[in-house]
Amino acid sequence: MSAHLVQQVIVGIIVAAALLHFCSKYLPAAWRQQIVYFLTRRGYDQTRLAALFKTKSSCGDGCASCGSCETPAPSGAADGAGASTSSPSSSSSKAQRVIPLRVQR
Repeated sequence: MSAHLVQQVIVGIIVAAALLHFCSKYLPAAWRQQIVYFLTRRGYDQTRLAALFKTKSSCGDGCASCGSCETPAPSGAADGAGASTSSPSSSSSKAQRVIPLRVQR
């Protein structure tokens, strides 16, 4: 192999490692969970990927332990019907949803 080809391979490995580090550290948790789910469906080890991307190993695999696979349509319809009859203050406006944020350090 020529020296130029070896240099290109080394640069490619460094770029791939930098991309992996960026994805595991700075992407939102939902995106990291989707990456783990996508790669698991292609035959990669879910436990190792979950550790690499710092997610739970069960997220996105349909086991219903993390709640990411639940469909919001049935719960949204139940929330809307229950909210209008349960309290008078919520009848004038739609129920607000709160999205909890977790800081990863």
